[in-house]
Amino acid sequence: MISGIVTDGRATVAVTFRLLNQPDFSIQFVIDTGFTDYLCLPPEAVAVLGLPFLHDVPANLANNSEVFLSVHEATILWNGEEREIPVVAAGRRPLLGTALLDEHELVVQFTQGGLVTIEEL
Repeated sequence: MISGIVTDGRATVAVTFRLLNQPDFSIQFVIDTGFTDYLCLPPEAVAVLGLPFLHDVPANLANNSEVFLSVHEATILWNGEEREIPVVAAGRRPLLGTALLDEHELVVQFTQGGLVTIEEL
């Protein structure tokens, strides 16, 4: 089970990253059920982490313009297991999308400091 808390009206959980020759470390992510990919990190964070580039992907913005976003690869711990996942470099806030929630149950107590749990089905 993965657990987190509600902060400022946002369900958050920590995701642990594994980088070569460095200790594991965690980043706090906001769960975004409108984001259908795995993870999204600001481009500056992706650069600092040195995540390997995979490819570009087209994205349609709210103003109906199209941009290309870079997708990188990261190794994370998810339910105690290592997973290689794509990370979209975009935005200002770390986001966790529904692709990581596949085959999981998400429960959120929407109150400041409320419990967030993600359990494998």
